[in-house]
Amino acid sequence: MLKSFKRYRLAIISLIVGLFLGGAGSKFGPDLSLVSYVYDILSLQYVDKDIDSEAMVHGAIRGIVSALDDPYTRFMGPKNYAEMKIRLSGEFSGVGIQIGMREDRLTVISPIFDTPAYHAGLKAGDKILSIDSVSTKGLGLNDAVSKIRGPIGKPVVLSIVSVDQSEPRDVAVVRDTIIIKSIQKKALFDNNIGYLKYSTFENKHGSEELKVAILELQAQGSDRLILDLRDNGGGLLDGAVELTSFFIPTGDVVHTVDRNQDRQSLSVSGEAFYTDPLVVLLNQGSASSSEIVAGALKDYNRAVIIGDQSFGKASVQNVLPLRDGSAVLYTIAKYLTPNGSNIHEVGISPNIRVKLATEDIKLYYDPETYSYETDDQLQAAIQYMQAN
Repeated sequence: MLKSFKRYRLAIISLIVGLFLGGAGSKFGPDLSLVSYVYDILSLQYVDKDIDSEAMVHGAIRGIVSALDDPYTRFMGPKNYAEMKIRLSGEFSGVGIQIGMREDRLTVISPIFDTPAYHAGLKAGDKILSIDSVSTKGLGLNDAVSKIRGPIGKPVVLSIVSVDQSEPRDVAVVRDTIIIKSIQKKALFDNNIGYLKYSTFENKHGSEELKVAILELQAQGSDRLILDLRDNGGGLLDGAVELTSFFIPTGDVVHTVDRNQDRQSLSVSGEAFYTDPLVVLLNQGSASSSEIVAGALKDYNRAVIIGDQSFGKASVQNVLPLRDGSAVLYTIAKYLTPNGSNIHEVGISPNIRVKLATEDIKLYYDPETYSYETDDQLQAAIQYMQAN
């Protein structure tokens, strides 16, 4: 895996060096001296002498990246890259949503529980048409994140079209400090059915949180577990593998396939931490790392998957930091479940499908009306546990 990473890194670095030095054509692609030639001509002859050289270089990199037509391969300016590192540290300012691209539209993958976006009623599948009256058409993910972020206490207005609506509506969301915790809810049903809502894989300490929460539930008498991955938009690949190791003792968790069709397998070995009955809840907001976990547990028949079809993001990205503080986030591989299934843009199919009706979706995403008793997918999981 490391060798593959190095190979891709050298390719990207060669492109960047070509932009800066304007030398002969790169063996990795077309003659990049054309880019250098245009840069030189504009620098010397453009009508305005006050040219932002950094912006031109960044624009050239963006052009190279956008030509790949991959929404998950993108350039991050110094500000965006710094924000990403802050987010992975577990605390940042914003509204609390994970976003992606679906049908060429900026789409809410999931709101983070108990954040301004969650309380404003944003939900998985919502299309974001504009941010503060600026259209999102053609807007990259990082630029969208940057526009949504901002000073704490200042609102951002999002024009939203929900899956159950035809007309857009404006939603004003007041930015706040977002503290990332993996475990958002914990409960015990019927004195023995444990329930944990695991909301994100962006927290480096998520697996530790999960272990503590499971031990606490077991101390209360739990001998079975419902792991809720609904609206968990993913995060760190290592976190997905580590979490899966809690439930399966030995075996491949996920296969990655690179550009040469070379397959690498990420595996676990040793004793499983948790061996009691397990149900996993999914919905259309479950993506990436959530799908790695659910796919592995389903393939090994270790868990019963209940809920709705997941999002379908099955690609692996690497980050290439650049010397000016910017970075390129680029796809290095696609992943397959242990049985070799490609779920990209397809998702994980549940063993037991429970699709929420439109009115139930509204209840699910409304913190004032939500209750465990009115959550049909959770109740289906509880009923399954009671019967098995």
